[in-house]
Amino acid sequence: MKLFGSKFLFFFFSTLILICCSCKEGAKGNSQENNAVVTQQKPNIIYILADDLGYGDLACYGQEKIETPNIDRLALRGMKFTQHYSGSSVCAPSRSSLMTGEHTGHTPIRGNKEAENNGEGQVPMDGNAITIAEVLKSAGYVTGAFGKWGLGYPGSEGDANMQGFDTFYGYNCQRLAHRYYPPYLRNNQEKDFLEGNDWTHMVTYAPDKIQDQALKFLEDNKGKAFFAYLPYTLPHAELISPNDSILRKYEGKFEETPYTIENSYTSDYGADIVQKEYCSQKTPHAAFASMIHRLDVYVGQVMNKLEELGIADNTIVMFASDNGPHAEGGADPDFFNSGGGLRGIKRDLYEGGIRSPFIAVWPNKIKGGETSNHISAFWDVMPTVAEIAGVQTPENCDGISFLPTLLSQNDQKMHDYLYWEFHSKYKRQAARKGDWKGVLYNKFSEPGGEIELYNLAKDPSENNNIADEHPEIVSEMSSIFSEAHKESELFPFQ
Repeated sequence: MKLFGSKFLFFFFSTLILICCSCKEGAKGNSQENNAVVTQQKPNIIYILADDLGYGDLACYGQEKIETPNIDRLALRGMKFTQHYSGSSVCAPSRSSLMTGEHTGHTPIRGNKEAENNGEGQVPMDGNAITIAEVLKSAGYVTGAFGKWGLGYPGSEGDANMQGFDTFYGYNCQRLAHRYYPPYLRNNQEKDFLEGNDWTHMVTYAPDKIQDQALKFLEDNKGKAFFAYLPYTLPHAELISPNDSILRKYEGKFEETPYTIENSYTSDYGADIVQKEYCSQKTPHAAFASMIHRLDVYVGQVMNKLEELGIADNTIVMFASDNGPHAEGGADPDFFNSGGGLRGIKRDLYEGGIRSPFIAVWPNKIKGGETSNHISAFWDVMPTVAEIAGVQTPENCDGISFLPTLLSQNDQKMHDYLYWEFHSKYKRQAARKGDWKGVLYNKFSEPGGEIELYNLAKDPSENNNIADEHPEIVSEMSSIFSEAHKESELFPFQ
């Protein structure tokens, strides 16, 4: 880490502020004879992140084939957002945007990129990156992450333990997270080998193990202010569930076309199994539905645990998805209307690829049953939780706190624009400014791509490209694309 890098300066000034506040409280207490100073514990923060869950995959967002009663209950108890956006249209950059509070024109990780000469994990975030976990640790929070990381291989500067998390349990590596019955998960820097799993035998379902550790973290830290980041792998492909009541609930309910792939869990392939591939599935529709239902069960378990521990009223819970629905491994987003009528899926910068369900619950703070049309994105989470925790937001943050919206206040600030870029072969860019949405595909193709323009208020499904009718807006979008992008040596865009 550079001695006077952004991370060093942030923690220096954060510590200074905390010391000053402590001294002030001490002086206040000394001035009141025989009266103890009572400080209320900072609110706990839980952020639940689904993997490849579409905007329309939840019943409270219009899903008709899959039951999600616990998440629906969140929407009834809290606030549901209809215009919230993921950080990107694929896993790693979306999570980087969430963790750093920077959009993909600025955030350190801008694509799913493998680390060189490393068997496990992806290219790491720089040590100077400041994450939500580090911001909350500066406010005295205990921090834990349970699920999929993907922002730096074990032991690197980008490892979760090096980026502010006291505890990490789950998949460090996105490739290993393609499989739900892996031989091991990461317990901080150690491998936790899962009973009976060896790429050919399926005994221990990894998401269940991760959930056990997440609930244990809540129990172990019930008397402290904590931040629990729960980036569950469900319902990311591969499509597979334990043979239990959740799967049986959906078996036989849908027409099925089996999905077949080599290198699946079977001794017929043995050492030839490709870890990053998916499994064969006789009932892909039932499997997909059961995975979302299991995710919903996990959410219910978290909420029940908070009630059991008596800390629900002092805990804000947020729920979102990292990008749009996938079509790999036998998944069928059209069958389930996973995009909720929006155009595009994972890897697209149309609305279906980046618009996310988002729900926030905070008893006695957020009104129940509210729906918000506030336009927000992953990079707004950093300043929001910083404001909740009473600590400063890093200077390089692109976000705007949406706490006023959560508290139904009238002083909510708005973005001038939102911006995304996607590092596919020919590069993609998109921006939203008010109701206008500009999308540029195949930026460096021959011939070069042209900016498409949509009015989301009139055309939320982006079916009518009206770029020719509004050249001045197209020009403005082009300027945003240039302004918002800062070139990255690790992820070059030019």
